[in-house]
Amino acid sequence: MQRYSGFGLVKHALSHHENWQRQWRNPTPKKEYDVIIVGGGGHGLATAYYLAKEHGITNVAVIEKGWLGGGNTARNTTIVRSNYLWDEAAALYEHSMKLWEGLSQDLNYNVMFSQRGVLNLGHTLQDMRDIQRRVNANRLNGIDSEVLDAKGVQELVPIMDCSKNARYPVMGASWQPRAGVARHDAVAWGFARGADARGVDILQQTEVTGFKILDGRVVGVHTNRGDIGAKTVGCVAAGNSGVLAKMAGIKLPLESHPLQALVSEPLKPILDTVVMSNHVHGYISQSDKGDLVIGAGIDGYLGYGQRGSYSTVEHTLQAIVEMFPIFSRVRMNRQWGGIVDTCPDACPILSATSVKGLFFNCGWGTGGFKATPGSGHVFAASLAKGEMHPIAAPFSIDRFNTGALVDEHGAAGVAH
Repeated sequence: MQRYSGFGLVKHALSHHENWQRQWRNPTPKKEYDVIIVGGGGHGLATAYYLAKEHGITNVAVIEKGWLGGGNTARNTTIVRSNYLWDEAAALYEHSMKLWEGLSQDLNYNVMFSQRGVLNLGHTLQDMRDIQRRVNANRLNGIDSEVLDAKGVQELVPIMDCSKNARYPVMGASWQPRAGVARHDAVAWGFARGADARGVDILQQTEVTGFKILDGRVVGVHTNRGDIGAKTVGCVAAGNSGVLAKMAGIKLPLESHPLQALVSEPLKPILDTVVMSNHVHGYISQSDKGDLVIGAGIDGYLGYGQRGSYSTVEHTLQAIVEMFPIFSRVRMNRQWGGIVDTCPDACPILSATSVKGLFFNCGWGTGGFKATPGSGHVFAASLAKGEMHPIAAPFSIDRFNTGALVDEHGAAGVAH
């Protein structure tokens, strides 16, 4: 395999993207579609795919202001897991996990899903109490999960410093063996290819500038390529959902934050699982190319910058090096930031709105990638039937009025 680094890597990535773009027809929009999906990332493309495959609705347009998978889908740390605390969240993410397990076969496209397991570390007594609570809840929901002590963690990851004198002593961890990682951009491409083959129109470089609303019902969208009619519109625009909602006169309880990630220079295989620490906000795995993939927490400020901030990365790398002294001289290759919408209860919005025919799928915070197939599957069913799928129903916008929140904030070992 040819290796790339520095500017050579950037040139290779751009060349690959340009070749990929040329494969896609960018058709002239039709005057009207049954369904318009706003957002050509993983969730939007998955929604279009399942609309066509599961519900036979193929008169669908995916509208993307940039290029496919150019937003958060390609800016995450690729982690897939379903060990969430509350029943509603566990049902959603486990539904997604089951789809992940057959996704490459379903799409006939290798998304490189690797079930190498995920460790959520505990560094304090409270961490361990939370881990035991979450593992018990997982088991009651039929989700594979177990509690490991420090010795069990050391056996799984010999290169981690599990000594009692460590700055962040490892007291134990939760362990989900079925969890793992997947190739993020391949997920978007696989869903795009599957949707395209079933007749879905994929409109890149097409920006939605407003909604056409008549008598309280959405009847289409305004774009930089003209007006497009639709019976139903589903907005799946990640960090820009609040901006889109405002165009329709809707205020969503969202905050948009940059989210950090980085990769190292390629190394020989040394880390064969995923290690996450909520306590120190460090997440690490090794890609098939050999890069160490490292994630951080969200920046404390609001913003739409996709460049990230080095102060957050520096804090995360300090924690990673404390836990993995062996990595202290590894060089960082690339760093970036995504834009995540976060809800007050750290759970998504999957909901109809006060505008008939207008639906929103947003607010995933740092948990969006792992939910990609499950989110698309239940959102497609909701758009097809005009009412929310039972798995999606608890994540209605109305919960912020009724108080029926699904509070996963920190309960599921945080993010990624």
